[in-house]
Parts: sequence; C-alpha cells; structure tokens
Amino acid sequence: METFMKLFGEGEHLNGLQMSSRGILMFVIALILIRISGRRSFGIRTPLDNIIVISLGAIMSRAVVGASPYVPVMVCCLVIVLLHRLVGWLVANNKTFARLVEGQKIVLFEDGRFVEANRKKALVCQEDILQGVRKSALTEDLTKIDKVYIERNGEISTIKKNQ
Repeated sequence: METFMKLFGEGEHLNGLQMSSRGILMFVIALILIRISGRRSFGIRTPLDNIIVISLGAIMSRAVVGASPYVPVMVCCLVIVLLHRLVGWLVANNKTFARLVEGQKIVLFEDGRFVEANRKKALVCQEDILQGVRKSALTEDLTKIDKVYIERNGEISTIKKNQ
C-alpha cells in the first residue's frame, strides 16, 4: 500500500511522478472507456458525441491532478460512457428521439437561391455556405448545385445537379 501511495499519491499535493503515473493509468482507462462507448464517440461528431469528449476530458483531468478522488471519478466516467451508449442506441433505433437529440438537416440553398429563413435559423452566412460548396462539391459555380444542407453535425453538404 505504501508503494501504491508513493506511486499515485493522494489529494492535491502530487509530485511529477505521481501525476505521470495517474496520467498513464488514465490513458489506459480512457482507451477502455472509448471502446465501451463505441466508435460514434469520435467518429460522427454530433453535439451528443462532443458532449462525451468534453465531459470525459474535464472529469478525468480532476483525477490526474488530484482535485477529486480517483475511484469516484472513474465511476462517474463509466456512467457517462454507458449513458452515451444508451442515448446512441436510442438515436439509432428511434427516429423521433434522434430528431429530438440531434435535430435534422436544414436546406440552405435550393432552386438556385439561398433559403434565407433557414440560413438565419442555422446561424450561417452566405460565405459559410459557399465555403461548404467549394469544399464538398469542388466548385464555386452555384448553377451546378441543386441543394445545400447543413447537416445534424454542423457540416455543410452539397448535392450537384444531374448534368
């Protein structure tokens, strides 16, 4: 037990070795939590997925620096990961719940014009939309574009007209 205390410390007064040991252990635990959470945590990047990244980072850091007891922090992280997995499952299996949690795509451009009400609702300017068009359609020519959407994850996507 004495070796354990020297290696990991206790409370907020930690030396470099103790913080490093806690950081290494936290890295391993974070990998396990990511595997439990599933790929969507870092792949899809919707607001729901960003919540887990921010929350876990903030909570885990408290254990590394000794601001909170280690075991309760790990339990809290596990609960958050399991909650994220449950909400992800509900999103994947229930369209109404998905719309409530993640929203839906919004049309920003169609029929050769910007949809101003939707643009304002999405809080994007025309230049943001044009940037998305250049990035996803590889063109600046709006006559070649059928529709532009802001997706649920905030990305702008483009549908080209059939030539």
